Amino acid sequence: MKNFSVLNLLFLAFIFCLSHLLAGKDKPLNLLLITVDDMSCDSVGVYGCKLEGTTPTMDRLASQSLRFEHAHVTVGNCNPCRNVMFSGLISHNNKVEGFYKVTDPGWPHMVDLLKEQGYYAGIHGKVSHSSPYQPYAWDDDLTISPAGKKAHIKDAKAYGESTTRGIETARKEGKPFFLSINISDPHKPFWSVVRGGGEDPYIPSRIFSPKEVPVPGFLFEDPEVREELALYYSSVRRADDCLNEVLKALKQSGEWENTMLIFLSDHGMPLPFAKTQLYHHSTRTPLMVRIPGVTENGKVEKRHMVSVVDLLPTVLETLGIDRPARLDGRSFYPALRGQKMEGWDYIIKQYHENSGRSRDPMRAIQTKTHLYLFNPWSNGERIFATATNGTVTCKRMIALAEEDERMNDRLQLYRFRVPEELYQVRKDPNCLENLIDYPNQEKTRVQLQQMLEDWMVKTGDPILECFQKRDEPEFVEAYVQKLEAEANTRRKAVRAKTKSNPKNK
Repeated sequence: MKNFSVLNLLFLAFIFCLSHLLAGKDKPLNLLLITVDDMSCDSVGVYGCKLEGTTPTMDRLASQSLRFEHAHVTVGNCNPCRNVMFSGLISHNNKVEGFYKVTDPGWPHMVDLLKEQGYYAGIHGKVSHSSPYQPYAWDDDLTISPAGKKAHIKDAKAYGESTTRGIETARKEGKPFFLSINISDPHKPFWSVVRGGGEDPYIPSRIFSPKEVPVPGFLFEDPEVREELALYYSSVRRADDCLNEVLKALKQSGEWENTMLIFLSDHGMPLPFAKTQLYHHSTRTPLMVRIPGVTENGKVEKRHMVSVVDLLPTVLETLGIDRPARLDGRSFYPALRGQKMEGWDYIIKQYHENSGRSRDPMRAIQTKTHLYLFNPWSNGERIFATATNGTVTCKRMIALAEEDERMNDRLQLYRFRVPEELYQVRKDPNCLENLIDYPNQEKTRVQLQQMLEDWMVKTGDPILECFQKRDEPEFVEAYVQKLEAEANTRRKAVRAKTKSNPKNK
């Protein structure tokens, strides 16, 4: 009888252990989504940066992840881009086309979808830019400590501390975690430039000199431009330092092998012809995805073109969560498994409005070889309002244009653009030669225009009729003026609210 009891106990112990092992296998994957702010893809070592030592942590992460060669964000601007990422909807469908609140968006956010499945959702940095309105249903703003102190956006250690705190909170609550860690660098102000003056205490682990930094082909050789680029690349290195702290925190937590990790930039560098544009270097992003047991470490994915609008459906499929009925993006989960997908040979890009509520609508389609842009706001008189106007590089371009005809031509394009542009990005990634009127490019142009129009029809793009009547300047101008009037109404409403409530300043 005793033997029988002992056997029963041993059997029950075996079943108990087995159940725990099986439970461990069925443990939901965590999600760690890491972004850097305003960093061009080719600033990263593994993506061909000509400056040695910019991104040792990013390079190491690439060796531990699947790295995408042809990944793009949808919008070359922060707030709209991040809302595309979290909604799986193109900007005109998620309604976040600029830097304003959308209190009733009518779509589920990544936060909503994961929290419904029992996830803890924490965020560090870019809180207001990561949701259609504020406050949103994040469980924690990890930027703020339990004591109520807000971390400095350039403090590398703070990012690691937030990651640790988020993971520990989720563990205490018995939940898998979803952490959105948004590193501020290399967004301006660059390293050593402190608002209000004084010394910058957050020193990058390596500082680059003006002599050694590469000058992107879409900019120009100039001593002052080099000085600004040196600060930019030093800020890239500080972003890399921040990433190192985040990854160190993840590994120390013991969750490294149970976490889906995604790393990307929200758009290109904050200098002319990059940020707030739709050029190749405006939207191409470093994209690295690591899923233990799924992705192959160090592999480079070159077959498919993927977009930030595809991130949400990909995350949902990876985590086994049902997708919403309406999404503009598609899941590239098969590509993560090394499988070939059909129909992933182009991406669509949009731009609507800047942070100052200047309305400058643009649409673009890009393949691996060509980029076509439609700029209805361009009428030869309207000046493009962009965050890069205040940079040293822009001011030098203006100064040099007074005596340099080629620089003046470049400045005119920067300021006024042209209604249509076409570039052979495989040969001309800096988008220096507009081929829109070249007879030998007509077939390609017509094909891209048709593909873009088909996308507009499919997604209900309100600019469709304007695009179809792009050869009627009066119609196009009337449409843009209507958009400007709507933006001005929002601008006046914000000013009135700010005036009535000084706390909003």
